[in-house]
Amino acid sequence: MHFCILAAVLAGHALHTTAIAVSGAAEGFAKGVTGGGSASPVYPTTNDQLVQYLGDTTARVIVLQKTFDFTGTEGTTSTSGCAPWGTASNCQVAINQNNWCKNYEPNAPTTSVTYDNAGVLGITVNSKKTILGQGSSGVIKGKGLRIVSGASNINIAITNINPHYVWGGDAITIDGADMVWIDHVKTSLIGRQHIVAGESADNRITISNCEIDGSSSWSATCDGHHYWALYFTGSNDLITLKGNYIHHTSGRSPKVSGNTVLHAVNNYWYANSGHAFEVGTGASIVAEGNAFQNVVSPIDAGTSGGQIFTAPTTSANAVCAANLGHTCQVNAFGSSGAFNSIGSTGFLSNFKGTNVASAAPASGVVASVTKNAGVGKV
Repeated sequence: MHFCILAAVLAGHALHTTAIAVSGAAEGFAKGVTGGGSASPVYPTTNDQLVQYLGDTTARVIVLQKTFDFTGTEGTTSTSGCAPWGTASNCQVAINQNNWCKNYEPNAPTTSVTYDNAGVLGITVNSKKTILGQGSSGVIKGKGLRIVSGASNINIAITNINPHYVWGGDAITIDGADMVWIDHVKTSLIGRQHIVAGESADNRITISNCEIDGSSSWSATCDGHHYWALYFTGSNDLITLKGNYIHHTSGRSPKVSGNTVLHAVNNYWYANSGHAFEVGTGASIVAEGNAFQNVVSPIDAGTSGGQIFTAPTTSANAVCAANLGHTCQVNAFGSSGAFNSIGSTGFLSNFKGTNVASAAPASGVVASVTKNAGVGKV
C-alpha cells in the first residue's frame, strides 16, 4: 500500500499531453514508495472528481492544477463550544467534539462556535495514489486528507481548515497506513494538527521538504503561534522527518509517543514560543543535524516516559554508527533553550536494519531548508 504527495516535473506546455514525473525519491523509512507508480496522470477539474480519484481502488497519479475549495460545500454548524485559553480575539476556542469541553475543560467559559463542516473530516485517500501539484497551483482549501492506505503526496498546499477552532480539522491524517511519502507540502491555517500519525500502526513514513506554517491570527497560546503541529502517536511507527521548515508554532512540533521511532534530521525550527519536542511514553527519537532559531524550549522539560538522543557532541555521537550507519551530526542553536537527551542510548537498536536517512552538518540547514522546503520549490 503506497501513497505519495509529491513534486511534479512537467515538460512542455500542453498540460494534458506533456510528460509528468515525480521529482526525486523518498529517503529514510519510506524509501521505495511508489504511490500510483506509472499510471497515466489524471487531471481533476472539480471537487467531486478529486474526491473520486483519491478514494477509488485504481492506481492513480493525480495532478492538481488549481485550488480545490471545499469551504461551504458541506454547510456549517452553529453550536456551543468552550474557551479554555481565554476569550481574547487571538485565542482559539474549542469545538465540543465528543464532549471534549465537558470531559477535559469543565471550568472553561462556554462560547458559541460556527464552523465549516467540510473541514472536520478529511478526504479519504486509498492505496496506490500519487498527488502531484503543478508548480505552486495545487491547493486544497477547507478540507484535509485522510490517508488510510499507502500513498504519496508531493508539492501541494493544504490550507484554511477552521483555523479559529481546536477540533476544526487536520491537514493530513495518516492512520493504519504503510509506505507514505509527504514531500514539498505546505500546511497553514489549520484548526488542529498539521500532520497526525494516528493511533493505529502506520509503519513507514517519510515527511520531507515540507513547510509547517504555524502563523495564525488564532492560537491556543493566544500569540499567533499554532500549538498543534505534528502529532506522532501511532503504534510502532517508523517516521523520517527530514529537511522541513517548522515555524511559528508554540508546542507539539512534534509530540511523539506510542512506540514511534522518529528520525528528525536536518530540519529547521524557527520562532517557536513554547516547546518543539514533546517526548511521550514509548517514543524513540534521534534528533541530529537540525537548526533551532528563536525556539524557547527545543524540548518540553515536563515530558517523560520516552527516550531521545539529541546528538550533543561529536564524540558522543559516535554511538550512532553501529545502528544508523553514520556518526550523528550535532544540532545548531541560536537564541534557543537547552536540548538535552532523555534516557539511555540502548534504544538506537530500533534503527538497525531500517532505511535511515543521511545527515548533513547543521551549519548548512537554514540556507538549504529555506530554499527548498514548501510548495513550488522543486
